[in-house]
Order: sequence, then structure tokens, then C-alpha cells
Amino acid sequence: MRSYCSKGRFALAGLLAAAVVLVAGTVSAQEAELMNSDCVKCHQAVPQQIEEKGMAHKTAVSCLDCHVGHPPEVADNIPACAMCHAGAPHYDEIENCAQCHANPHTPLELTLDGELKAECLTCHNPIGQQLTANPSAHTEVSCNFCHADTHGYIPECTVCHETHSKEIAAQDCSACHQAHKPLEVAYGDQLPSVFCAACHDTAYSELNATPTKHQTLACVYCHQDEHKMVPLCSDCHGVPHAPGIHEKFPTCGECHNTAHDLNNWPGQAK
Repeated sequence: MRSYCSKGRFALAGLLAAAVVLVAGTVSAQEAELMNSDCVKCHQAVPQQIEEKGMAHKTAVSCLDCHVGHPPEVADNIPACAMCHAGAPHYDEIENCAQCHANPHTPLELTLDGELKAECLTCHNPIGQQLTANPSAHTEVSCNFCHADTHGYIPECTVCHETHSKEIAAQDCSACHQAHKPLEVAYGDQLPSVFCAACHDTAYSELNATPTKHQTLACVYCHQDEHKMVPLCSDCHGVPHAPGIHEKFPTCGECHNTAHDLNNWPGQAK
């Protein structure tokens, strides 16, 4: 009898200990908080997408900043874009975020369907201002007509346009033309004269044929800063002749023809 009671007491003690552990575990589970590190245990693909292409969704927010709560405690933990983005012009002027931002975990991996312009210019407003201030055929087309289906894609000009000459490659177009104001020709002081020759062939041929010092100068040495800018001879040469000659021939070209063909004086024997 004594032996049986001892065994019964040990068994009862074991059951009580197990019950305490079970209750403690239940309390612990109820008090446990969901952590961002828990999300990857079930959602493996999404954290990988965010790690690779999450942009600010990777650096500025965490899983639980957007997905508040978790089913079944909450019925729906998919946030609205307005939770963070309301008030920004890009958000307020566009009705359907998912039209471009199909996957919020890769927010700048955009899908550019349809003809998009107003949508793009909510972020790229300076470009819209350039297009409006400098009307051209580029002003009339949608942004993704040129920038195709991938956000950030910049096409070569030769996709639509033929180059002016074989000496000018696709990457050289920007030496004179900016895509959003293509008719405003602007160039730097290192522009090769052969680029100018593509449109100004006569002047280039005459300049190469003249034995004067002008032959050694690049086009942009004289035609500085602005396309079609024509300098005065006196900008470089001052007043080189006696006053009487300048009075009789007030225009340099009366004797020296054009700046590209100085040796071909009017009346000169051929």
C-alpha cells in the first residue's frame, strides 16, 4: 500500500508539472509579438524581391510597418498606397497605382502600358517644362513612345532618326541635341568641325580649301556659345587697316569675301 501511494504521488506530481508547462506555454504564445524576422518563415519570395529591388520599401519601412497585424487577427492586412503616399502630387493625380506599380515589393520595376505622359510628368516635371517651352515632334508623343516598356530606359536617337553623317555615331547626337528640346542646338567648345560639316558642308569645304589661318580653327572657335552665332571680324582682328581703307570699304567682305573663303577676293583672277 505504501509503495502504491508513493507511485501515485509521483505520477500526480508529473501531471501537475506538465500542466504548469502547458499553461506557461500558452501564456507565452499569447504574449509573443510577431517580428519581421518571422515573416520570411512563410513568405520567402517577397523578402527576396524587396532585398533585390525594394528601393525605399527596403530601407524606409519594414514588413510590419505596412502589413499591420496578421490574419486571422485582422481580416485584411494589405495596406492602401495612401497610407504612406497620400499628399504627394504623383499619388494624388493618378487614380490607379497598380497601372504602373504592379508589385509594391519592387516599386520602381514599372509596367508602362498604354500612352503615358501626365503620369510620368508628375515625377519628371522639369522634363515636361522643357518639352512645352521647346515645341517639337517630341512634345507630341507619349513618354513611353521613346522610353518603351522599362522605366529608366533611354533609347538611342538613331532608333527613330537617321544620323546627319557617317562621322556622327548614335552616342554623339547629344553633343548638339538634347532629347527634350531637340531643335535647340547647343554645343561645347570641343565639338569636332566634322560634326558641323554634316549640315554646313559648303562652309566646311571652303574652309578646308583656303590657305589662310582660318583653316586651322575649329568651327566652334568662331561660332561660340550659340548655334548660328556669327562673330564680327573685329572681334578677333580689331581695325587692321588704315582709316582710309575702312572708310572706302566699310564691310570686310567687300575685299575678303566670306570668312570661310578669304583667299577668294572679288575680282581676283581665277
